[in-house]
Amino acid sequence: MTAEIHPLESTSDLHWSARALELARRADYRTSPNPMVGAVVLDSQGNLAGEGYHRAQGQPHAEEEALQQAGDRARGGTVYVNLEPCTHAHRTPCCASALIEAGVRRAVVSMTDPDPRVDGAGVRALEQAGVDTTVGLHEDRARRLNEFYVKHRTTGRPFVTAKFAISLDGKIATRTGESRWITGEESRLHSHRLRHQHDAILVGINTVVADDPELTTRLENGGDVRQPLRIVLDSRLRIRHSARVVGANTLIATTRSGHVGLAEVLQLPANPEGRVDLASLLDELGRRNLLSVLVEGGGEVHAALFAANLVDKLYAYVAPKLIGGRKAHGPLGGTGIERLADATEIADLDFTRLGDDILITGYVKNVHRDR
Repeated sequence: MTAEIHPLESTSDLHWSARALELARRADYRTSPNPMVGAVVLDSQGNLAGEGYHRAQGQPHAEEEALQQAGDRARGGTVYVNLEPCTHAHRTPCCASALIEAGVRRAVVSMTDPDPRVDGAGVRALEQAGVDTTVGLHEDRARRLNEFYVKHRTTGRPFVTAKFAISLDGKIATRTGESRWITGEESRLHSHRLRHQHDAILVGINTVVADDPELTTRLENGGDVRQPLRIVLDSRLRIRHSARVVGANTLIATTRSGHVGLAEVLQLPANPEGRVDLASLLDELGRRNLLSVLVEGGGEVHAALFAANLVDKLYAYVAPKLIGGRKAHGPLGGTGIERLADATEIADLDFTRLGDDILITGYVKNVHRDR
């Protein structure tokens, strides 16, 4: 569906398409379960007439904001948007119809919308109305920006991010279990940014028993931070009612029936080992329109998810410390692999300095996702 970029306008198109992505990023994940979208409208002379972005679920879409700013100047102009304009009802008219009614001459779209309700229908509507439409400019960046949304819409499951903090020799704690704090303040702040970005955060019952975490988002500037749904894997429903994680924004995934304070107890099928079937859990979270899950451990939970090939992305915070000890645990428990050929491979690596720590980010190879 990708059309050629007009040679005389390619530099301008690249600039304004990038601007649409920049605007979309301002939503900062507050649009979930909807995508992050930005739009720019130029008038017929190529001057900026209006721009906007979808700020949060239930608020005007990016195209609506940009067209409202542009007014009559949109007629004969060009619109840039990082995701295909929608065609399904949310307001009247839908975004594709609004662009057509505004009289835009060209539309430059970074990627088509994988939502089955759209999936090319917006581009077709524009083309049928005589709008010169280009698709695919900055597509890789657009897909990466909305990777949570793309994974959910193409598989029905949330995007799964695994995160752990380790010493230089690969330990997540000392042999006595002490783990606070392996990494420095900058890394811990970054990890709270990850909590803000995700719809849910998941840990195992052993982490709850050992650390009694709250699993809340805490950022220095406070502000409008998102508090993800807190999920505890607890196959035998051992959690204490007094645990700090127990509350109204908590889901306990178990194979048993029962009640735990204000938390929701979700009974799921057991796998052959008698633990919660993780694929069934992800299916249920997807049905609840949760686009993303941040997994913070512990080692057995991480090992089970990696073994089942259910992890999409990895964040590994590495501190310049040596812990040592045969009884000091690493980030992956379980039985492990026997052959190096079976090792999980991480691709698209990125390295970032956070204070004295190094953050290694990458994507798990061969996971079923549309990227």
